[in-house]
Amino acid sequence: MATDHGSTIPHPLRPLSPDELSKARDIVVKAQGGDGIVLWFRSAIFEEPKKDDLISFLAAEHEGRVPDLVPPRQVKLLYDVIRDGKAQLTETVVDVDAGAIRSTKAFESRYQTSYTALEFGMFQEACVSSEMFKSAVEEFILPDNFVITIDPWPYGGPDVDEDVPRYMQGLVYARDTSKNNIDSNHYSYPLPIIPVMDVATKKLVRVDRLATGGIGDSLYPPPPGGKPKKLFENCGPAEYVPELLDRPFRTDQKPINVTQPEGASFKVHGDNLVEWQKWRFRVGFTLREGAVLHDVCYDNRPIIYRLSFSEMTVPYGDPRPPFQRKQAFDFGDGGIGRAANNLKLGCDCLGAIHYFDAVMADSEGKPDLAKNVICLHEQDNGIGWKHTNFRTGRAVVTRMRELVVQFVATLANYEYVFAYKLDTAGGISIETRATGIVSVVPIDEGKVSGYGNVVNPGVLAQNHQHIFAVRIDPAVDSYKTGDTAVVIEESHPIPMNPETNPYGNGYEIRRRRVERAGFEDAEPRLNRVVRLENATKKNAVSGKNVGYKLVPSATQLLLADDRSVQAARAPFAKHHLWFTGYRDGELWAAGEFTNQSKYEEGGVKAMVERGDWFVDAVDEGQGQGEGVNGTATNGEAREEDDTIETKENGKKSSPVVWSVFGLTHNPRVEDWPVMPVEIHQFHLRPADFFTSNPALDVPSTRNESSVLVPCCDVADKVNGAGVNGTQLSSTCCSSAPSLRTDSTVQNNPLSHLQGTGPDVHPKQIPVGGPKEKRRLSATLSNLFSWKKD
Repeated sequence: MATDHGSTIPHPLRPLSPDELSKARDIVVKAQGGDGIVLWFRSAIFEEPKKDDLISFLAAEHEGRVPDLVPPRQVKLLYDVIRDGKAQLTETVVDVDAGAIRSTKAFESRYQTSYTALEFGMFQEACVSSEMFKSAVEEFILPDNFVITIDPWPYGGPDVDEDVPRYMQGLVYARDTSKNNIDSNHYSYPLPIIPVMDVATKKLVRVDRLATGGIGDSLYPPPPGGKPKKLFENCGPAEYVPELLDRPFRTDQKPINVTQPEGASFKVHGDNLVEWQKWRFRVGFTLREGAVLHDVCYDNRPIIYRLSFSEMTVPYGDPRPPFQRKQAFDFGDGGIGRAANNLKLGCDCLGAIHYFDAVMADSEGKPDLAKNVICLHEQDNGIGWKHTNFRTGRAVVTRMRELVVQFVATLANYEYVFAYKLDTAGGISIETRATGIVSVVPIDEGKVSGYGNVVNPGVLAQNHQHIFAVRIDPAVDSYKTGDTAVVIEESHPIPMNPETNPYGNGYEIRRRRVERAGFEDAEPRLNRVVRLENATKKNAVSGKNVGYKLVPSATQLLLADDRSVQAARAPFAKHHLWFTGYRDGELWAAGEFTNQSKYEEGGVKAMVERGDWFVDAVDEGQGQGEGVNGTATNGEAREEDDTIETKENGKKSSPVVWSVFGLTHNPRVEDWPVMPVEIHQFHLRPADFFTSNPALDVPSTRNESSVLVPCCDVADKVNGAGVNGTQLSSTCCSSAPSLRTDSTVQNNPLSHLQGTGPDVHPKQIPVGGPKEKRRLSATLSNLFSWKKD
């Protein structure tokens, strides 16, 4: 039984309120402020309770009883303490109910946290006020009516021999103002310079020049000097806003309206609890991750404790300096949640929509409301299940409906659409869509490059990758630590042999439990599946452990050389799966501080090296986790660079699964000027979790708003007849005048490998003799209209 939603106990996972943020901020200002001290706030988020405390509360909630313990309500604030012009990055956790600080820590100067909007805003002013930048621009001659546009970018990973303070770089473009439209696409006019700013001084430290050659040309630009170079002489516009398009709109696209005349099937409570079609979960939002799902349950049975997008790295494959530094970590460097769009009704989301807002902190630590950062809606996803009994002519069909939790982030030129989709069959799909405008650099006219594709005259879209990590903290039918097991399941052929596989068609399923932290890779040839199982509960029908399964995506992983800074910063991108031991607060696949990092600290690689285990036998020396920590499942040793040496400070933990997948984007001309969405999904599906298809109870209701659209031109119809007097079908026209519309072949059960009947009792089956054989022959002759010659 679920707890009463009218309970007076506030839920520990409720969203951060403006009053809570203000109270926490005031406590920090009082404790840290003073004469000559400035506090510059970077973020403030609700600090999730410790897992042990929260699962006790959740168990009581689902059992309908008053919890023994309510976790403290805490807010984590990240800010700079600026004294004498020097900034000290500091983190404080405040218990807002108690009005007390619970912890404060200062970080070493080498740790660079994510950029804020104010820092990005400094870059424009630093450039336009810089003589260095002005001199760089004067090396080129721009056409009349063109103005300079600058996108700030993270500096990326410093070179091995670089030791730099907090830097920022920028990509420079030009925009044609002659169209009197500020939305004219500036990305079609890139300039071959990249300015670099010292964030602390707000001054440019240099302007990097870019090589603009093609195949066979130098990796390095020529030295500046000589006559100014004319730019964009033969470049053309590449517009995408409707009023500037160079082609007319389609006129044959009729509207599709998503309507729900009886309203939405879901219910949203004030504390962000969502209930829909036996699903129950809570929606959270953080500046770094965007939307997060907590306590995901089906029919009051827990499945996932926490589900989130953890990180994405975007390394570029152009080896010409300074592009070795062009590698974004969009979650860690800037924050996907901070970049979330205000979603528009009827555009980003269709149908009956609920929007979630989020409270963020401005630079003074005061509350700032971000509107409509998440949309929640239902959508149809085609047939859910169907069967036709051609013996009786009856079909039963249901539609698959999904509940979509979606957010969209814009990061400079790119847009990313992230969605969790829960369906009526107990499945969860995790989806990413990439769209927006590809990142471009200039290329000399008439040249082509192996580092990208020319998408417009003088415009090179660089080859790059997007590699994502999703964090899954499972709780399969239990919140108790140790109850969830991770099992690798594979399908292997059985060699032909007279004892077990005499005809060679057999194959076997092999299972092995993941006993310690490690990594794995997708293997479609073995149908490698990750099963998240309850270690003790058995399915009443199959006798197998109840669970869910995940099929890892066999996508290309990081292409950068293992010795490169790109690879050192993102070891998570080298494997499709990581299994780590749970620790409170460990949420980041590439570590907490990705900005300007030279190598990963605190990411999944470090978590694995810690040496955690999940099964008691490992602690006792009675077993080793196969297939992880350097052992491939086919028994072959992994390459030396993949081996991870575990340390002695591990402990028994519950497993966390990280699913990694990538999009290798070698741009097409069709990606320009705005790319159609590139879609990737992976799925969590019930595997012996239920005792039957959980969607059996979905109504097979006929959609009465669907209408028939004939395929014949109305102009060819004459009094219900087609061309030359041919009779028109009720479903589609036919060019064969005599073809029947009530097809005996289509309706014949034998066409569908089903028997014709009638059904008979076993005791009434006649003994086969000549008479019965003649009767069967006559029946077949009648069915197929056979005639004797």
